[in-house]
Order: sequence, then structure tokens, then C-alpha cells
Amino acid sequence: MIDKATIDKIMDAANIVDVVSEFVTLRKAGVNYKGLCPFHNEKTPSFVVSPSKGYCHCFSCGKGGTAVGFIMEHEQMTYPEALRWLAKKYNIEIHERELTDEEKREESERESLFIVNDWALHYFQDNLFNTGQGQAIGLQYFRSRGFRDDTISRFQLGYALPERDALARAAVAKGFKEEFLITTGLCYRRDDGRLQDRYAGRVIFPVHTVTGRVVAFGGRILDNNKKAAKYVNSPESLIYHKSNELYGIYQAKHAITKQDRCYLVEGYIDVTSMNQSGVENVVASSGTSLTTGQIRLIHRFTNNITVLYDGDAAGIHASIRGIDMLLAEGMNVKVLLLPDGDDPDSFARKHTAQEFRDYIEANQTDFIEFKTNLLLRGVTDPIKRSEAISSIVKSVSVVPDQITRATYLTECAHRLGMNESTLINTANQFIRGEMEEKRKEQRREEAKADGPVKPLQPLAPVQGQPDVEYMLIQMVVRHGQETLYKGVETADGGTVDLSVSQYISYDLGADDLRFKNDLYNRMLAEAVEHNDDEGFNAEAYLTHHPDIDISRTATEMAIDHFQLSKSLQVRCDEDTLRNQVEHLILDFRMAYVEQHLKELQREISLATGDTERMMKLMAEYKDMQVIRNEIAKELGNDILIK
Repeated sequence: MIDKATIDKIMDAANIVDVVSEFVTLRKAGVNYKGLCPFHNEKTPSFVVSPSKGYCHCFSCGKGGTAVGFIMEHEQMTYPEALRWLAKKYNIEIHERELTDEEKREESERESLFIVNDWALHYFQDNLFNTGQGQAIGLQYFRSRGFRDDTISRFQLGYALPERDALARAAVAKGFKEEFLITTGLCYRRDDGRLQDRYAGRVIFPVHTVTGRVVAFGGRILDNNKKAAKYVNSPESLIYHKSNELYGIYQAKHAITKQDRCYLVEGYIDVTSMNQSGVENVVASSGTSLTTGQIRLIHRFTNNITVLYDGDAAGIHASIRGIDMLLAEGMNVKVLLLPDGDDPDSFARKHTAQEFRDYIEANQTDFIEFKTNLLLRGVTDPIKRSEAISSIVKSVSVVPDQITRATYLTECAHRLGMNESTLINTANQFIRGEMEEKRKEQRREEAKADGPVKPLQPLAPVQGQPDVEYMLIQMVVRHGQETLYKGVETADGGTVDLSVSQYISYDLGADDLRFKNDLYNRMLAEAVEHNDDEGFNAEAYLTHHPDIDISRTATEMAIDHFQLSKSLQVRCDEDTLRNQVEHLILDFRMAYVEQHLKELQREISLATGDTERMMKLMAEYKDMQVIRNEIAKELGNDILIK
């Protein structure tokens, strides 16, 4: 691991203008610099680089960050990789912390697996281009599918010789340990103890990580042996977890970011054909059904996804299975079913890139229209129609954002010709049912542990609380070190001054309240911990924090979403700042109390028949009502809910 002193040295050396200029043409604009955003297509520059604050921000798409964050986003690197990139740029020698024996062992094994895979990658490529069998069989197959040599090289496709131990013998001769050949899945051991190649006689599709390292391979059979699997994929390993990898993500990442959309297909060939046709923002969940990990990987680059599947029954059902998972992760989902008889590969080979894009644009539908057409077309039976509508509403119910969910329900009501309140009630039933299942699961988990059953915690975010949390932490970022109260008396008779961050931490901590977003808790703790450091500035400290999540979030909060000229900028005075902080804390407490009241209502409804528990819950409910009304008075609300 890179030691802190080296990280500090890299951070000090990294000039945000210098770094961004390697990728964006910048022009001076007052004290800042402006250019066309590298993360989306635009004609008018909205990407601003602030040398004084050390970060950049696009006022159109919202992306940016510090020098490290920019490199991570633009080059799709991990935090350590971005640090090494900057260290190389500024000729800074990397000093790494001494690893523990266990860390060394694991790191050594991981690196060994990567080295073996890298060797195998070049071995397969060499077979394809430089052996008679590779050219006659493997290369001929790829060309029969219409793949150009540049496409083959771009995806680093290869060929495994048909001899059952060709790779094993070559790898052992190179000095690679048999255990690593087995762990990577390149080979397996026969009953007689000999090594045998997993991919013998197959064309090879390497699976790359976002940063381009090879973690796995997929091999396609070329003969008509019906007893053999059409595709064979690498097993799980220390470096490969199939649920977190997507085929083609390395080649597609920049196109996905630029076009702000990802196309999801089924297989290796689909990705390669579409990419060659000019549609480059495409990935596949090859070898596995779509997983949450894969969805979140796509979500790093875009909120928008179009699912492309064959127009046959299998493709349709595959689309349905993945829709709810995508919606639950907050994705904006479109679905495209290709003409029956076509898959993305065959369609791409029949059409130009522009024709393919035009077809997608004209025929992709949102998931509501897709499920409506699929489940309701020609259906007249009332029971079947009711089941179909319930399925559509259930999909809407998993959408996490309340406003988006409400918009979808309005759209459903319009398209289905139904009363919107009926659909809302149905969606709420699904949501409550899901919450109850989670509560039951929580109880089951608690029952497994031999100990007292803990009170159930709220499962859903408090309505309105996330925004209040955001604004409170934004106060910490922008004003964290500023004094809010002077001369506060301490328990020992002394006095202290309380800053914004200290006051927020003290006030919430007095009642053991925490933010639901744990990142915010960490940011507040960091600001409080370093508040008394000489020259501490919360904004500078948090936006340049080594934890990239803290840095990115703080940068977003530090940026004004509306650029004001200096003559229009207003500085918060001490009284205004104090009023804002106190009001936000009261809003936070009110949201917490309202949520707790809802939880108590649910507990009371479940306590039927248990008189003693019912009385305790009702007494607590009454106490919480009193607290809520007191907070409401402090907030200046005239109408109180009794």
C-alpha cells in the first residue's frame, strides 16, 4: 500500500489545471478555466477548472472532482492506480507501507494469477495468428463471422490448440506453477493426475476488468459435438467473480460515458459484432444471469440502459427477469426486442452503425410500454388482465426514488386507463409486503443469535431526511471550521468555542442520533477530529481527502450549482449561519420523530392480543407526539398534528 507521506506528496504536486489539460483544451475564464466536458458530448463549454480550490466540475452533467478523482473518472482507474498515474507524471517515487505476511501472501497470489492470465492471453493470440491450425480454424471462424483483424486485436481474441495438454505443457515449460494454472481455470487435473487444458480446440474471448486486466476467459466450441458445452467459462477465483464482471466493459467504458447510455446484450459475439458496426457502448453479462454487481458496474458510467435481446420467447423472458433488478438500482430502463430471427450479432452484420442506432431509437420502449404490450396485448380475461397489471405495478414499486415512482404510476394510469389512486395503493401494498419480508428476515437473523432481540430499525429511508442530511453535511463542507457559538460553558467550568461541525456532532450525539448515510457520518467525524488543526479548512480538507468517496461527495457539495458573479455572491454572517444550522438540525429531528411514529404505528398494529405490549407502545407513541409538537413549535409551525 502507498504510504500516507507519499500520498500527501502526490496531492501537493498534482496541479488540477495541468492534469485536466492533458485531456481537455482549457481556456482562461476569469480566475478559472473552461473547456468542453470530457464526460459527455456538448458544444458549449460547461466544464470549469478551479486552480485555487484544486478541483473541476461540469455544470451540465455534474462530473468532476480533484486531480485524483478526475483521473479515476476519466481513465476508469482505482484510487491506487490514479495515484500511481500522478506519481509517474510528476516523477514522484512511490513508497509503500510494509504489508503483513497475510497481505503479502494474498497479494502475491493475486498478482501470480494475473501474470498467468496475461501469459495465456498472449499465448492464445499467438496461436491464432502464428500457427497453421490457428489460422485455418480459429481465424477462419472469426472471419466467417465478419470480424476484421482490428476488431480481433481490439478484443484480444485468441485460439486454443486442439491438443488436450498443449497450454499446460507450454505453461509448465515457462516455469508457471501448476496450482496457478488450476486456480485460474486454464487447466484442470484429470483422475490420473495429469493436467488438461480447459479450452482445447476453442476460440477464446478474454474477459477484462474496467482497467483492462484479464481476469477470465470464455471459450466457444467450433465443431458440432452436441455433448460438449457451446461455451466454457473460467471458474470463480481470487481475481474473478463473475457476478461483478461484464464482457466488453473495458472497450465500452468511454463510449458509455460519452453517450450516457449502455446497451446490454447476452453474449461475447453480440458485443464484438455491435462494437465493430460502430455501436461501441455495449456490454454483455456472459456466463451468468444479470446480477446486482454488474448493474452497479454499469451505473458507474450512466443511469441509462437499453436491454437488447432476441425477439424469441427466451429473449423476452430474459428481459422480464432483468427489468426489476435494473429498476431497483435506480436505472432508467429501455427495452429493445429485435425482429424475430435476429440477435444483436446478426442484426449488426446486416446494418450499418447508423441504421442500427436509428432502429434502436425508433423501437426501444420504456419498461411500462414493453410490459403492457407483452402482457396485455389481446388479453380480455379480467383475471389475467388483473394479474398483468399487478406485474407492471410491482415493477414500478421497486423504483427507489419516490418522485420517479410516482411519475411512472401516473404514466401507468394514463396508458392502462385506470384510476391512479388504485395503482398507488397497489404499489404501496407491494412496498409494505417487501418491507415486512425484510422485517421477518431481520427477526430470523436475530433469532439465530443467542441474545436479546434488538428493537427493529427503520428499513426505509425517512421521507425528506436524506435531503436534510445532505444539507447538514454541505454546511460542514462549506462552513465546518467556522465558529458558531463562542464561550460555551463546559462541565469543568471552562469555556470553549464550537464550530459548525462540532455543534452538529454534539447536538446529534446528545441523543445518539446518526445519519442514515454512513459516508456523511465519516465526513462529520473527520471534520470534528481535525477541527483544531492549525489552519484547518473543512472544504479544502474534505475535497482533497484520500478517501475518494469523501473527496467526490465533498467536491459536489462545495460546487455552487448556479454560478454567480462576484457582485451577486453573498457571505453568510454568523447569525444567519447559526439560524440555518439550527433549523436544519430541527428538520432532521422532526424527520426522525415522524419516522419513529410510523414505526410505532406498525408495531401497535402487530401487537393485537398482547395488551401489555400494546399499552407500552401507545405510551411511547404519545410521548413521541409530544416531542414532535415541541419540535414543530420551534420550527414555527402553527398547525400541529394531534
